[in-house]
Amino acid sequence: MSISLLLEMAVSGDPDRLALVDGADRLTTGELSALADGGAGVIAAAGVEHVAYVGSGGLLQPQLIFAAARAAVPYTPINYRLSAEGVRELIERLPHPLVIVDDRYRELVGDAGMRVMSSEDFLAAARTTDAVAEFADPDDIAIVLFTSGTTSKPKAVELTHGNLTSYITGTVEFGSADDTDAALICVPPYHIAGVNAAMSNLYAGRKMVYLANFDAREWVRLVAEEKVTTATVVPTMMDRIVTALEREPVELPTLRNLAYGGSKVALPLVRKALDLMPHVGFVNAYGLTETSSTVAVLTPDDHRDAHGNPDELLAKRLGSVGQPVPGIEVQIRDENGAVLGPGEPGELFVRGEQVSGKYTGIGSVLDDEGWFPTRDIATLDEAGYLFITGRSDDTIIRGGENIAPAELEDVLVEHPHVREVAVVGVEDAQWGQAIVAVVVPAAGVDPDPDELREHVRKFLRGSRTPDQVVFRDELPTNATGKLLRREIVESLRDVVVEK
Repeated sequence: MSISLLLEMAVSGDPDRLALVDGADRLTTGELSALADGGAGVIAAAGVEHVAYVGSGGLLQPQLIFAAARAAVPYTPINYRLSAEGVRELIERLPHPLVIVDDRYRELVGDAGMRVMSSEDFLAAARTTDAVAEFADPDDIAIVLFTSGTTSKPKAVELTHGNLTSYITGTVEFGSADDTDAALICVPPYHIAGVNAAMSNLYAGRKMVYLANFDAREWVRLVAEEKVTTATVVPTMMDRIVTALEREPVELPTLRNLAYGGSKVALPLVRKALDLMPHVGFVNAYGLTETSSTVAVLTPDDHRDAHGNPDELLAKRLGSVGQPVPGIEVQIRDENGAVLGPGEPGELFVRGEQVSGKYTGIGSVLDDEGWFPTRDIATLDEAGYLFITGRSDDTIIRGGENIAPAELEDVLVEHPHVREVAVVGVEDAQWGQAIVAVVVPAAGVDPDPDELREHVRKFLRGSRTPDQVVFRDELPTNATGKLLRREIVESLRDVVVEK
């Protein structure tokens, strides 16, 4: 099944339904389909093998996804927040691409050896070019996304039509949305959530409202004005939304569901959001680019059951990513590949039709039975709730003992003087690595490092007490909220660890 069929199904259901709002642009499903057909004609006439997009998204995102699919060539949205050198390096890795670029990012792209069109020119041409529609094979590549590259060179993840349609049809019921349902989309186009938002909302029959450049107050305004019923945010966005609502309380009566993901969200922020918006159903979605997005979900009912529950085991689930979605299997394995039982930490492996696990120039990294190694360290509880404790690369080895940063971070962030925290390992002659906690203080306080170290010691054994606590105004993250631990470690090179 080609992803272009998702749009065709939406059109067949109701061609006059309002499908998309992007500023002054308001398109029906039929109009979006016509633009995709014309865009496919532009792509076919260019004789290219790939379509790349450098821009902030909005209308261009769903149009290019489906235009490329109907022209039977892969589509890649590029991270426009990279340097010019970084953007060009990624584009040069794509075979004979047509590059569509927003005017504000034109200088990033350059001209050497590439076919380049402005977003406005592409849209104009799509309105006048004869339609083209091919049906790709399910095993053909539909989308190529570059990983964030927070610890290494970005990999090009290949997602097939089959991977993506398996995820959409397995997690979304066709035409299930009410006529008044609307989704606010503010995740970047180059993130897997930004790709799937265009497909899943169309398939469900939900109006898409785009906010290409995130601003918390504008987000709140759009929710109220467009009567948004569901939205997806990354942790930094959720933090800013909560802060904005605390400063200027606004009723958001239509908002029924708010999904968050992309990286770990501190529990104090989750609790604050639940208290601030008690009528909203919160969803924690965990997934990877290589898995076509979400593989586990903590549902609104899970949030309500865990929040403030006196049962410690149930309350703990608020820090989980929930249970696997339909069609996904999970295993926790030790370093020798043995499958572990409940409560035992190890590497998370996942399997299912939506899982790609294939990279350009590398090939598939699935094992012989189709399992994908996520490189995330995780545990499962007795009821199958999944807890992600960090990346395998993040593990601190102090005196021969493996320490997951999340153990300390979960304790420290509960201290009233801590707003955000990241724990990393730095080279140390005595211990191999020393533990450094980098803390963003809560507003208006000046935390005592020894008090924070003692706070950790109350909950964890002594070997997990930070050797050093340092303070920062903010932690470095990328646009999807992922913590850039490598940058933190680099910034600590000159820090002298106290003995």
